[in-house]
Amino acid sequence: METFGALWWTQRCRQVTYCPFVTSFSVDGIFQKQLLQITRMHGRLKIKTTAQQEEERMKELEKKMKLYVAARDVCFSKRKEGVLDEEALLLTQQLLSSNPDFSTLWNYRREILMHLETVREEDDLQKIFESELSFLESCLKQKPKSYGSWHHRGWVSARMPRPDWARELSLCDRCLSLDELHCWDYRRVVVKMSGVAVDQELRFTDRLIGSNFSNYSSWHYRSTLLPLLHPESPEPPSPDHQPGRGSPPPSPQTNAHRVCEEQLLKEYELVQNAFFTDPNDQSAWFYYRWLLGRAEREDMISCVYVSREEERVAVGFSKPVHAQSVGLMLVLDGQPQRVEWRSVHPRLRHSPVWVCDLPPATISDIGNEHNLTVHWTEKHTHRDCALYNGRTESWCRDSATDQELFRSELSVEKTSVLQSELTSCNQLQELEPLNKWCLLTIILLMRALDPLGYEKETLAHFQTLKEVDSMRSAYYGDLCSKFMIENTILKMEYAEVRVFSISDKKLSTLCHLDQLLLVTHINLSSNELRRLPPQFSMLQCLEVLEADNNSIEDLEGVYQLPKLEEISLKNNSILAFAFEKKKNRSVFDFELLCGTGGSCG
Repeated sequence: METFGALWWTQRCRQVTYCPFVTSFSVDGIFQKQLLQITRMHGRLKIKTTAQQEEERMKELEKKMKLYVAARDVCFSKRKEGVLDEEALLLTQQLLSSNPDFSTLWNYRREILMHLETVREEDDLQKIFESELSFLESCLKQKPKSYGSWHHRGWVSARMPRPDWARELSLCDRCLSLDELHCWDYRRVVVKMSGVAVDQELRFTDRLIGSNFSNYSSWHYRSTLLPLLHPESPEPPSPDHQPGRGSPPPSPQTNAHRVCEEQLLKEYELVQNAFFTDPNDQSAWFYYRWLLGRAEREDMISCVYVSREEERVAVGFSKPVHAQSVGLMLVLDGQPQRVEWRSVHPRLRHSPVWVCDLPPATISDIGNEHNLTVHWTEKHTHRDCALYNGRTESWCRDSATDQELFRSELSVEKTSVLQSELTSCNQLQELEPLNKWCLLTIILLMRALDPLGYEKETLAHFQTLKEVDSMRSAYYGDLCSKFMIENTILKMEYAEVRVFSISDKKLSTLCHLDQLLLVTHINLSSNELRRLPPQFSMLQCLEVLEADNNSIEDLEGVYQLPKLEEISLKNNSILAFAFEKKKNRSVFDFELLCGTGGSCG
């Protein structure tokens, strides 16, 4: 028996391993448990049962819990009484060592430290804060994902009399080299407080990405640094193309968040190396999508429309706004007007289109000419519009092409590079025909190069995407609908018409409706639409609506269209509908609109 025991002991000791994180040897977990479970009684080995172990564990846990709750109650009592002494500091340290996610205790600890700032000398405070940083390191070693610990460390570092930012930056480097994601926010605090140069941080992302292409946080951090280090320079207007009277003044936000073309071309090469190394890793693909994306649009008034018949003004913005809080002012023939701005639909508190009614008989005389100016005082911009005599309506707007709304103007060099990128992605797609990231990037490249010229190929790739990634087929359907609407807007503007026809395109959603403010006739027939949402009310000039052969159940966006005269909703899923035009226009009943004698299904 003793021989067997010695042999068993020898075999188990061979499983001792060296742990690089400590300075001594440790026995493997299984062996430790067996040593704890084994007792010797009358010369025989006795292993405790699972029930016995669980009972002892629960007793030990209950004992610890009572001590923890008692200490917590003491802390709460001290804080309630306003006690801010070192005993409370020590007590909170013991509790937070066990549970670093106790936000109330971190708050109490900060209150104590702020009190000590008022009664201690600078050298003493330096030692206290240094001790606090050491305590925080122990908390982070125990639980590196503790938001409370990282936040408190930033607070302590910012209040230290003599902070050692180089040490904090080194700590961040070590944590991020181990892919500890929760350190990123703290690193941004350290970089801001210590004044680390942007180019130094960009080189830091180079190191992280070079060691691991899958480091999504590094790619994202890089996307925030590039516009700061390599911003796109605003181009001065050429002598042959000065802005007209109705053009808004240059905005300080113009070219914000854009990267200069020279750096973009370098980034294309970097990210291509990443996704060719591992085509199935999504980090590089997402960054590549950001490179191909559009910068934020500058804040501007994109359109002003005035109707003499309705005595109404409609204003389009580059983004949804709340007109009643952004300082919108209407000036007519040099005189400020007291008007009430309202959204195109009661449910849209923030909308890119707002309207107002002018006082009666202000512009109704068709023989008079009027000049309007809409001022957006919050953004220091405005737009003019002239209503000439003999005209019933007028507008002043920037087209989607002028605004580069759907694609940027490409230089010869950038076009050449993107065309080469498209060729490379097509080659990769031949090797990886089921790679969804490659397919989606090909679509984005095609849209960056020529959205209309590649329309047929884009539709084919979307169909492949739905088959390859069926779980996200609805997303791809909505994205395809968005691109098809953009293409149709471009075609409409090139043709210089106010008719928007996009039938039989399998549309599943509607978007960019603010770009259709001036449209008078729209055809949405034979698609897969389920509703005409409140945003549909932005079509303030719409007179004819065709939406046959869809699955429309909701017409909420139709009720606020002031000029709508004809509507066709055959073969839809509407159960009841009645629509009465304002200003004594005719009443369209459900049977006439749907043409199905009581059912649109």
